[in-house]
Amino acid sequence: MAFELLQRTVLHAGRVFTVAQHTLQLPNGKSQTYDLVEHEGAVTILPLDQAGNIWFVRQYRLGAGHPLLELPAGVLHAGEDPLEGAAREVREEIGMAAGNLKRLGGFYMAPGYSTEYMHVFLADDLTPAPLPQDEDEFIERVSIPVKEALAMAQRGEIEDGKTLVALFLALPELTNQHLE
Repeated sequence: MAFELLQRTVLHAGRVFTVAQHTLQLPNGKSQTYDLVEHEGAVTILPLDQAGNIWFVRQYRLGAGHPLLELPAGVLHAGEDPLEGAAREVREEIGMAAGNLKRLGGFYMAPGYSTEYMHVFLADDLTPAPLPQDEDEFIERVSIPVKEALAMAQRGEIEDGKTLVALFLALPELTNQHLE
């Protein structure tokens, strides 16, 4: 199946993403115009402390209209390596540095209309090492035992998609000792 980009027109260039119209030639020879959110990519981190707690943040999200419980996450700076972005974000959001960061996988957030790719990391061997938060971040830090966090996800109490995917990707790493 061959798709060919015929034209790209920027509609909006913002701080975090660009919105562009892409006109594609379809495999059947016809053309179609699509709106696309072009994004640098992001990271989500599952911080696991020595006591078997996962660190979350609770923050207001405009799209949801209320605060959500989420894993620490953030947008990558232009050209930033995802591992470096994860190390920075965990320090900014929960004030802890990770002695170990392990990539668990990644996924497209909404490939029907966005290029945003989310890299997922497990962080452990946590030590205090805060970095300043972004000026527009008002977050509450919350630590929850692994077993309870997974139960909350299953009960529908965690509504953030990237957090749910990261919990799923981390399951093999969350040993039985954390699930007892």
